[in-house]
Amino acid sequence: MPIYAYVSQSADDPAHSCRICARGFDLRRPVDRTPLLVCPLCKNPVKKVITSFNTPTITKPLSVSDAKKAGFTVLERRDQGVYEKL
Repeated sequence: MPIYAYVSQSADDPAHSCRICARGFDLRRPVDRTPLLVCPLCKNPVKKVITSFNTPTITKPLSVSDAKKAGFTVLERRDQGVYEKL
């Protein structure tokens, strides 16, 4: 389930938001659910905030066996302009 971030539409006006929606909050919600329109606590309007997302990082270079498992053809340079398939 994705995590959605929400913040009060009137975050700069504390009279129209509670302490939770003024700072912003995160919710795990199914994709097919409609986005929240009001804060679950104070019932004042909230808006969905675009946040960063997590991408996988490669911490080490791929080995020849990892590349072959992923379906790549691995070539090694033998001479000037001549490559050999490993």
